[in-house]
Amino acid sequence: MKSQHFRNTLTVSLCSISCCHLFVCVFENKFDTSLPLRFGRFNRGGVTHPLVFLRLAEVRLWRGRPAARPGGSPRRSEESQSFAVNMFKGQIATAQVFPFPKALSEEQEQFLRELVGPVGKFFEEVNDAAKNDALEKVEDHTMEGLKEMGAFGLQVPADLGGLGLSNTQYARLVEIVGGEDLGVGITLGAHQSIGFKGILLFGNKAQKEKYLPKLATGEHIAAFCLTEPASGSDAASIRTTAVPSPCGKYYTMNGSKIWISNGGLAEIFTVFAKTPVKDPRTGETTEKITAFVVERSFGGVTNGPPEKKMGIKASNTAEVYFDGVRVPADCVLGEVGGGFKVAMNILNNGRFGMAAALSGTMKSVIAKAVDHAANRVQFGNKIHTYGAIQEKIARMAMLQYVTESMAYMISGNMDSGATEFQIEAAISKIFASEAAWTVTDESIQIMGGMGFMKDPGVERVMRDLRIFRIFEGTNDILRLFVALNGFQNAGNHLKSLQRALKNPIGNAGLLAGEMTKRAKRWKAGLSTGLTLQGSIHPELAQSGDLTVQAIEQFGVVTEELLVKHGKKIIDEQFVLKRVADCAIDLYAMVVVLSRASRSLSQSHASARHEKMLCDTWCVEAHERVTRDVKLLRSGRSKQLFSNMSAVSAAVVENGGVVSPHPLGF
Repeated sequence: MKSQHFRNTLTVSLCSISCCHLFVCVFENKFDTSLPLRFGRFNRGGVTHPLVFLRLAEVRLWRGRPAARPGGSPRRSEESQSFAVNMFKGQIATAQVFPFPKALSEEQEQFLRELVGPVGKFFEEVNDAAKNDALEKVEDHTMEGLKEMGAFGLQVPADLGGLGLSNTQYARLVEIVGGEDLGVGITLGAHQSIGFKGILLFGNKAQKEKYLPKLATGEHIAAFCLTEPASGSDAASIRTTAVPSPCGKYYTMNGSKIWISNGGLAEIFTVFAKTPVKDPRTGETTEKITAFVVERSFGGVTNGPPEKKMGIKASNTAEVYFDGVRVPADCVLGEVGGGFKVAMNILNNGRFGMAAALSGTMKSVIAKAVDHAANRVQFGNKIHTYGAIQEKIARMAMLQYVTESMAYMISGNMDSGATEFQIEAAISKIFASEAAWTVTDESIQIMGGMGFMKDPGVERVMRDLRIFRIFEGTNDILRLFVALNGFQNAGNHLKSLQRALKNPIGNAGLLAGEMTKRAKRWKAGLSTGLTLQGSIHPELAQSGDLTVQAIEQFGVVTEELLVKHGKKIIDEQFVLKRVADCAIDLYAMVVVLSRASRSLSQSHASARHEKMLCDTWCVEAHERVTRDVKLLRSGRSKQLFSNMSAVSAAVVENGGVVSPHPLGF
């Protein structure tokens, strides 16, 4: 093959393995490199596919030699330490998951302990969640109390008027809020988790000094403005514009944003708008998203009335309008044209907080359900003695344990300097929002008619929770995000093998390791050699083995799907959903293994209980992954997905269900 052909993206795939030869096929493929995911796809028509043959003896001879850099494998420093990224390659990266992170210094822990008590007391004695819900606003004295406590500037640096909390400290406090009043939680979260988070992450020194002090005290409230009437999950389709002035000193902004939390309260807005950006190489001008800090005082910023909502009624949600707003050029956040990056980083950076808050919500509703189950007598016994109720309580406890473990695993990773956690953060948001819904639903079921009444407050939590599967990235879109990000990294891994094949002798060690791993993987009943021994407590060995087996299965099917679909994997949403479900289960398995191992190693009072939670979770999660992998590898899945697509099309075309009523009228 001519050297220039190697400039094209290639997909590497094993096509045959024997005891004498290792056969590696390199298939050339050309496709649009503007696509967000750059995967190769087999293109057999009229193309000669060269084979690279490496004799096993030659591979063994060179196994110990370090790989050459030119054309070889990526540098060690470039290898991802993310567990989620590596599991898509059928590999285990333990650095960020074992041991369970202890992210607080003694000083940070002491400071946090001093905050936890007063915050908890405030929500028990001052805040009235039911009244906030009825009034459809947070009471004024509650807002003032939150400001006095510094609750509006939890992560703003102390020298700019905030508390300067770490991510783990922040998680612990929002957990308390989530257990007491999700409406207040949204008011606080929309302000600092996304509202002014862009200033913290991307703001320059002048922007931080100008805006953060008043935002930290709550004198100014912030809002995050991305969603528009015609642009929800598809952020690239926004229509709000910001046109630069001829002098370059300001932009004129026009457009509107809908369903903006704090929209009617905010003085400071992080707004995303399309701006003309000139390509310095081609001279062409295209529209790209840019992030701006916009003050209500600029003029031309107005809002609609508070929306009438199913839940989180205490939070303010309103449409925000920008009519000829003159935004100074120094209010650009990050780079002109770099708004999409700003938005995604803000959302990725804040998702762990949702998991922490909802773990607190689950604790609260579990306590109410357990109190009822421990006191309610039916058929001569307290209902908690019946197996049906016991299974509900056990599953509720497992879901809370997994969610809490994810939240503090991710916050701990972030505090330790990890920068690659976007898949884990998305998983935590999906899992937490769905787990909290299930736990609250089951709490109502345990409480029976009492759970359906307003007084216990669980029905309010149920209403409040429904939005969490929708905002800050719908769970459906985030599942695609998880799967496609994983596939992208798995595809990059295959490309690194392709590069190594350009210098097979110099990279024989890398290739031999890969081929040996795959030879074992593809022989039924043989392990790839992956293990969690040494990372987990010995008493959790069986659960660790199940986790490894699940990761091995997942790595195989991920590669098979990538090879099968190539770049068109982005269109296979039936497949992507199930891949994401596997990824969620795998990450859940490893975080509970890590946390339970710590508890056993440190002889915590709850260690035996945590072991049962972990073991039970891993058994069931392994079964789910095995089921999904089997479906993805089955030929029947194609027909199943085709049926679903056809049924949906018929229902949509008919404007509703197609089948006639069984009575005929």
